[in-house]
Amino acid sequence: MKKKNLIVFGTRPEAIKMAPLVKAFLNEDCFDTKVCVTAQHREMLDQVLDFFEITPDYDLDVMKPNQNLYSLTATIIEGMKPVLEEVQPDYVYVHGDTTTSMAVGIAGFYAGAKVCHVEAGLRTYDRQYPFPEEFNRQLTGRIADYHFAPTKGSKENLLQERTDEKSILVTGNTVIDALLFGIDKVTSTGYSDAEIEMLTSKVDLSKKIILVTGHRRENHGEGLMNICTALKNVAEAYPNTQIIYPVHLNPNVKGPVHELLAGVANILLVPPLAYPAFIWLMEKSYLIITDSGGIQEEAPSLGKPVLVTRTTTERPEAVAEGTVLLVGTDIEEITSKTKQLLDDETYYASMSELHNPYGDGKSVARIVDFIKAL
Repeated sequence: MKKKNLIVFGTRPEAIKMAPLVKAFLNEDCFDTKVCVTAQHREMLDQVLDFFEITPDYDLDVMKPNQNLYSLTATIIEGMKPVLEEVQPDYVYVHGDTTTSMAVGIAGFYAGAKVCHVEAGLRTYDRQYPFPEEFNRQLTGRIADYHFAPTKGSKENLLQERTDEKSILVTGNTVIDALLFGIDKVTSTGYSDAEIEMLTSKVDLSKKIILVTGHRRENHGEGLMNICTALKNVAEAYPNTQIIYPVHLNPNVKGPVHELLAGVANILLVPPLAYPAFIWLMEKSYLIITDSGGIQEEAPSLGKPVLVTRTTTERPEAVAEGTVLLVGTDIEEITSKTKQLLDDETYYASMSELHNPYGDGKSVARIVDFIKAL
């Protein structure tokens, strides 16, 4: 009898990281695999599904304007009940630290399925930072039956929490599997994408490209304004650079960014980019300034130094390896470290030529083999 899998995700980052797992399980005859999306993010999620050619079996379509964490959590748990009753999965797979992952983990536990946590064991041990992600990942870790930890450090976190070692597998991060697939696709002959064509017409590849992203709640307000001030300083001091900033649609981000940076000649503000265009731009960039977790994992595989505008990270491995540097939201720190990477080729090489601690692109194969052996 085939083992029944239910793979559930709801946001763009989850979709990217779970897509290779979906495709791998669908190619395994010994599994009956179904895909459910909560659509915690709608449009951005759909773009990823289209790129990876994945059609969900179930779509909860939970996204609503001005949604809060209370209603989102309740809606997902209630929405999962009929799906779980119909599929009756042996294994429910969730990813990382989203409200979808936490709520689906609870629902899967209620249904008696084995909960499998992909990207398990990441910790800051500050439940307010990042909020609510740190709480979500800790709670999901308590619910899960199997823990697919991206690094040895993540495994150590789980062991310190008295998680059964036999339930933990160090896999690397599936985001690298997705990235390698994606780069091959967007750079292949004949591939066309409207956003990439737009970027090609606007990005000056003769200049050093600095890619910027920023959306974290904890940076809203003064932190974001400091980041923008630092970017303006760099742009004015280095006319041979071009700063590309895909600006999040949240008014708390979009407003200050456009107010402070819209008039700067060598800063290009663009709408949020779908996954294909974003990884194309990452590959073309010289360095990256971000508060994103996923980019900290992806960029080292492309040899791109990353300055992280946060004071702590649940991904300390890249910091330890030297491919990522925490700069917080201090104007002087962001400005000086960016200038150092632009001016000092030796320092740049020290960050760009190191290996990626997050994997070799074979994470999904390790997960599939583990489940097969159960």
